[in-house]
Parts: sequence; structure tokens; C-alpha cells
Amino acid sequence: MTGQRRRTVSTELAALAMGVSEATIRKWASRGKITRYGRKQRAEYDLDELIALRQRAAPLSAGGPGV
Repeated sequence: MTGQRRRTVSTELAALAMGVSEATIRKWASRGKITRYGRKQRAEYDLDELIALRQRAAPLSAGGPGV
């Protein structure tokens, strides 16, 4: 175990970081695409998980061959 603390952000900041709506962040969490943390009234998302997801998706939206 590394002892690193999870860096979490609010739904609003997660949406801003990913370039999507807050509704999309909530949908991704409900579908298991990202992990939801926090209390019932305060959802939070792991910033490192969001960055990794964005990096995996970047080659698809970078304008590859045929675009």
C-alpha cells in the first residue's frame, strides 16, 4: 500500500475536467464507468481515475485516420 490519499472532486469539477455535463458524470457513475465516493448528498469522484479515463479516450477523439 502506497499510503496515498485519494484526490476527489465534486460532480461540477469532474464534469469540467472531462468536458461533459454533470448529468453525464452521474450517468457514468451509475453505469460503473467511474467510481462515486462521498456521502449521500455529496458525490465526489477520484481525480486520478478521471484523468486516466480521459487519457484512454483521447486517441479516439484526437482526429485519427479518416477524419
